[in-house]
Amino acid sequence: MTSSATNLSSVEHWYALQVRSRKESAVATELQAKGFECFLPIYTSVRQWSDRVKQVELPLFPGYLFCRFGLSNRQPLVVTTGVLQIVGIGKSPAPLDDAEINALQLAAASELPRQPWPYLSAGTRVRVIHGNLSGLDGILINFKGNHRVVLSVSLLQRSVALEIDLSWVMPLEEVRIAQSGKAPARTAIAAPALDVNC
Repeated sequence: MTSSATNLSSVEHWYALQVRSRKESAVATELQAKGFECFLPIYTSVRQWSDRVKQVELPLFPGYLFCRFGLSNRQPLVVTTGVLQIVGIGKSPAPLDDAEINALQLAAASELPRQPWPYLSAGTRVRVIHGNLSGLDGILINFKGNHRVVLSVSLLQRSVALEIDLSWVMPLEEVRIAQSGKAPARTAIAAPALDVNC
């Protein structure tokens, strides 16, 4: 192996790990104890049983967690109890886009309500321009009368929806025009949202 290939495999990237369902938190804790940087985004869900109602924290991506490591240092990770595989293409682990992980970390740090969401590839791409999530790019949708920005992790084909105020977002195309210094072809506060009837 050449020195450039060795250097490339020691560079740390974010990867998605497929883990045993309902063991995400335990696996993350064990990996952190081994010195790995892990990220397990969670949300609060209200669960009702016959005798009580309880708020529980659940993973936004059930069966997955995110871990930062160099491929040359993956052996201690893959032998950890509960880790099924490193998500990739074929048999090759595929690193995640840093922008997607940064967006998820920003969303997790915000106090906005969030929930798992079906993966979307169509819709109006927007950038949040106000509030805690300023600078975040996503897809604008309308769900039960409330606007949400959907963040997607392409490799997992999973998404997360965050409730936002419509005045906080601007169509991504208008943001790019504003940054380039050219006058926009049209002026609009926000693009129409995808209407999700559920």
